[in-house]
Amino acid sequence: MMTVLETALVSFKVINLIGPRQVGKTTMVRDHLGRGRYITLDEKAILQAIEADAVQLLTDLKEDADDEPVIIDEAQRSKQLALALKVVVDRDRRKGQFILTGSSNIFAMADIPDALPGRVVPMGLSPLMISEIKNRPPSRLLDWTLQKNPRLTQINCYGDFSRKECVELIVKGGFPEPRDLPIRERQQLYQSYVDVMVDRDVRTVFPVRKTDKFRKLINQVAIRTAQEVNRSELSKLIGIKRETVEDYLDVMTRLSLVTQVEAWTSSEAKREKKLPKFHFIDTGMNCALRRLDEHSFDLGTNTAQFGGLVESWVFNELLRLLPLQSKEFRLFHWRTADRREIDIIAEGGNRIVGIEVKASASVSERDFKHIKWFANTGPGKSRAFTGIVFYLGSEKLSFGDGCYAIPVSALWAEIRI
Repeated sequence: MMTVLETALVSFKVINLIGPRQVGKTTMVRDHLGRGRYITLDEKAILQAIEADAVQLLTDLKEDADDEPVIIDEAQRSKQLALALKVVVDRDRRKGQFILTGSSNIFAMADIPDALPGRVVPMGLSPLMISEIKNRPPSRLLDWTLQKNPRLTQINCYGDFSRKECVELIVKGGFPEPRDLPIRERQQLYQSYVDVMVDRDVRTVFPVRKTDKFRKLINQVAIRTAQEVNRSELSKLIGIKRETVEDYLDVMTRLSLVTQVEAWTSSEAKREKKLPKFHFIDTGMNCALRRLDEHSFDLGTNTAQFGGLVESWVFNELLRLLPLQSKEFRLFHWRTADRREIDIIAEGGNRIVGIEVKASASVSERDFKHIKWFANTGPGKSRAFTGIVFYLGSEKLSFGDGCYAIPVSALWAEIRI
């Protein structure tokens, strides 16, 4: 990520680094970058000065930075910053003038007619990928699917991957600070994170009056990770209007708490459901909010509960791998009225990759039922198609018609293309 940041500094005037709290944004720009003039809007006096005369303060900071970037942490706390930045950077053609960090995009909220096109680049910083946790190079799995004849021998998984290890990675999550804490302290830290977000960050995005209702919605969406969310059902359950549920879900998305995944549709759209899915951004936080630990997923317990978390975990890994592939992909889900569904659709150019996630160590032809129908009879029949079932086993298997059963550990495997 540091290399990407350094590259952006020579190409754009403003870098807008967006991500959830405690994910490492401040550490990256203040400690790892090693240069620039740093301020944080967590300091009351600086925030008041920005609100009073943002243009002048930004001008002074630029002069003080001596051609190095001005780093503004917790940028979402100011309502004046976005417009002032437009004024200041338009006076200077130099690249790399400002780095902003925050939990939401200040330009998406500000009333700026053109939102600084060509001058600001948004960059997302997410919880750690498994490849980062395991000190492995990022996987090129989606690039692998683009080959005319992809070979399973090109995927070099690092040893066996057990269900126990999978559970541990899911429960710990990818936030750097909490993941190595004991379970009780970890859950307390995640709860504190959500409390700070609700009590302070939310107001920068939307005027939430009933924070207790907002907390209840967060908990209900956590339970429903990897599912389509029924707004009317949540409205009745929590006791708020359906429109308010919509607003609150938008707030959760803007604050990088959840990712909304749109439904993939085709010319057969009358048969296809269009409701989006929601994935919690981090399974460790999800487990903490639900008071789940490693023993919650012992064999014989609620398999649907574990299955949803495994799907969200795989989805988040794929999402974070997208910028590291050589081609551009977008992620969707797909479902029809007659209950055909595919967990994840990755679309890149004319290529569609249908991905199912299976939370067990066994796999069979039946697990490819919907994938093969989609590819051979359904809306994918006119497209180049690859089908993947991720599972918790160790064997890489071909099931014909461009369909493969692949261990989930391929998400951090060395892939030779």
